[in-house]
Amino acid sequence: MHATTLVQSASPVVTAAALRRALIVGARRVIAASDELNRINVFPVPDGDTGNNLAATLGAVLGGALSRRSRQVGELLEQVGEDAIDGARGNSGAIMAQFLVGLGERLRQRQVLDVDGMAVAVRRGAEAARAALAHPVEGTVLSVIEAFSSALDDAARRSGSTPRVAFAGALARARAALAATPSQMAVLQRAGVVDAGARGFVLWLEGIDDYAEGGLATLREHGGALQLGQDVGPAAHVHEDVDPARRYCTECLIAGAAIDRAALRAALEAAGADSLVIAGNAKRVRVHGHIGQPQRIFDAAASFGQVAAMKADDMLLQLRSAQSPERVAVLTDSGSDLPDALAEQYGIHVVPVRVSLDGRDYLDRLGLGVGEFYRRMQASAALPTTSQPPAGDFRRVFENVLGCQHAAVYIGISRPLSGTLQSAETAARGQARPLHCFDSGNVSAGQALLAWRAGELAAAGADLATIEQELQRLRPLTRMFAMARDIQHAVRGGRIPRWAAPLVRWTGLTPVAAINAKGELRLATGLFARAHAPEALARYVSRQVPPGLRWRAIIGHADAADDGARLLAALQARLTLTDAHCIEIGPAIGAHAGPGTLLVGLQPAPD
Repeated sequence: MHATTLVQSASPVVTAAALRRALIVGARRVIAASDELNRINVFPVPDGDTGNNLAATLGAVLGGALSRRSRQVGELLEQVGEDAIDGARGNSGAIMAQFLVGLGERLRQRQVLDVDGMAVAVRRGAEAARAALAHPVEGTVLSVIEAFSSALDDAARRSGSTPRVAFAGALARARAALAATPSQMAVLQRAGVVDAGARGFVLWLEGIDDYAEGGLATLREHGGALQLGQDVGPAAHVHEDVDPARRYCTECLIAGAAIDRAALRAALEAAGADSLVIAGNAKRVRVHGHIGQPQRIFDAAASFGQVAAMKADDMLLQLRSAQSPERVAVLTDSGSDLPDALAEQYGIHVVPVRVSLDGRDYLDRLGLGVGEFYRRMQASAALPTTSQPPAGDFRRVFENVLGCQHAAVYIGISRPLSGTLQSAETAARGQARPLHCFDSGNVSAGQALLAWRAGELAAAGADLATIEQELQRLRPLTRMFAMARDIQHAVRGGRIPRWAAPLVRWTGLTPVAAINAKGELRLATGLFARAHAPEALARYVSRQVPPGLRWRAIIGHADAADDGARLLAALQARLTLTDAHCIEIGPAIGAHAGPGTLLVGLQPAPD
């Protein structure tokens, strides 16, 4: 049967080839409208990312099942659902993915699609989408899906109806339901918009209808490259508050053998998660929820299978971006050990490094608390490992901030020390607004000092060129020193040669490393400093920096709070510190340095 069967209004069936092409046009239509969907996004939180989330979800389908031919309708829809679950992002993306999973569940053995099959599949999709939500709300995409499904049910009961006629009638019903969403939800009525997720679903249906009407010509018309992160201007609707106690929009993917979604929902609710969406099947489940401590969701999920594709976006920071369109966005990664107080004060976005410990992966700080990390590190037989954030993590944050703010700068770990900067550079390609990835030539406290200064300048209204010029000036002046109290972790990890361990034991020397001009961490000296290591490090550092300057300082310690406080006090006695923060070194650095490590980052204070 010819692939354009769907175009013919009298045809009784739709082939897999025609359905695949129609779904391609539908997905591309949603992706092209992502800016519009971002602008009208006010529910459940006005974070301005519904368009990006739906685009990412359908983009995974475009790059997966829809990129290759399928022999039968059932096979195609089953693959579409699996790809959607794997790529689902956000509340809207998870609901859409669950709808697509439901479509495939009832059509597994179908070669072609008739009106009855269409009605049965969409009904199952509607039920699955509603079941994915812990607390379904009318006036959202669920109402539009229900209207679409009910219209197809009516068509299936009428004799002689064709897929084309049934679909057109159901689309009209969905459009009417979309128009009614403001009357069902006060937040939509106040903002003067329809529900963004519902609008995305109707756009998807309209794309399918476009192909049904125009055939291959429509496919070619929608075949141009479509980019995310286009210039959308500031998000207009930010009047609804995010619950500070549940500020993280958290997601993960669970792979298992027989996942009990009802039990999973109960576990997640017991963990304190809100706005829950649980989408998938018995083997793969996508979880979305809002929570104050993302690790609670990841831990609950780990009881049901292997956890992957973790993310936790700070919705309060997203709202601050939406409220500050004139400011340059400042970003860094968790390898910077940026103090929370500074990140909060200047609205600096921190992309978490990945940490692996005891066979599980974690998001640095967000997914694994610092104190818990060191306790488990001491008890573990295997060394923890770290890995750079994948480009997708950076791309998601870049899209969020550039959807609201006119430019951004990312301050990354020194290139010789990590591939994190390269990962960010990959994600930065193709962004429609200016985005600069700056090599800090540093790590941890040194990197944090540069991010601090960038955030301070951005808050004062400096433009991107001014911020980058100041970072270039400060990079060679920013110094960082590290003392490893116990080098066994660095030796086991291969960062210090094995012959160095007995040498340190025999001599009683405590090694001190420093960042050099090339951005490399190199052994600088050894100090006889067992009982008074913090004071010895302070004496050494004070001799290595120019005298008479005023300094900003970030002091870091790895599970050694008393030593960190002593180090700060000793530095204050020898140097003029205008601002100083003492922090606990996070897993990204602590995994390699080990407990007891001390860090000093210094930067000339601004005038």
